[in-house]
Amino acid sequence: MVEGIIYRLRTGVAWRDLPESFGPHQTVSKRHRRFSADGTWDRIHARLVAEADAAGQVDWTVSVDSTINRAHQHATNTSRLERPAGVHTGG
Repeated sequence: MVEGIIYRLRTGVAWRDLPESFGPHQTVSKRHRRFSADGTWDRIHARLVAEADAAGQVDWTVSVDSTINRAHQHATNTSRLERPAGVHTGG
């Protein structure tokens, strides 16, 4: 079941296109949805990170650069200032 979920997330296929070897796609998708809703995936992730950190396998260095945080001009919630036709503001 978990392998089917991982396969789907890794490949990006639709649930209905999941190979039959993983079982009925409805069952796999329901299990994924249930694990997401009840926090199972969060607990698994936290445990794996804690174990890796305890073994010294996690590098907590983070680098943030403005070149990777750009948003498209239409991605904001601000509205555009409308000017009457024929009115120019400099330049």
